[in-house]
Amino acid sequence: MSDQILPANPHSPGARLGSGDSGSSTWALIGFLAACYGVSAISGLITVENVKTWYPMLNKPDWTPPSAVFGPVWGVLYGMMAVAAWLVWREKDKDETAVRNALRLFWLQLVLNFAWSGLFFGMQRIDWALWDISALWLAIIATMVAFWRVKPLAGMLMIPYLLWVSFATALNFSIWKLN
Repeated sequence: MSDQILPANPHSPGARLGSGDSGSSTWALIGFLAACYGVSAISGLITVENVKTWYPMLNKPDWTPPSAVFGPVWGVLYGMMAVAAWLVWREKDKDETAVRNALRLFWLQLVLNFAWSGLFFGMQRIDWALWDISALWLAIIATMVAFWRVKPLAGMLMIPYLLWVSFATALNFSIWKLN
């Protein structure tokens, strides 16, 4: 099981950035980027139609950003999340248990992140999405703390994500109340 969560030792000979070894740090970074941007891509497929048809018809607060803002913001946040997870993964030789637990929290928040799109846009369940994003917010805090304990920079990279999801939670709540 730990092999699925923690790829090969990033500090072993031949496992340096750019080495080309399948267990290398480069492949781990690519894997984290693929996971995060994969969630983004699939979420985009789930939301694309309803962003154009259903979402514009909802009552929204005046402080709702234009739809064009969401894609670029999420693009940056997914990249930061991936780099943060990779930085933690690289520390597995120092405290394998802490790294494993931090990455489990990372995967949990990524699943909750993915679920929100399906609930809000796919199923048009604003109420269920509010429950999900509330759980996501807690999972991000837990992930951020766990990352910080392993590699402070990784925890710091999660702060913009937490701030954006805090804003998104308030927006989700407001849309729920207005509809």
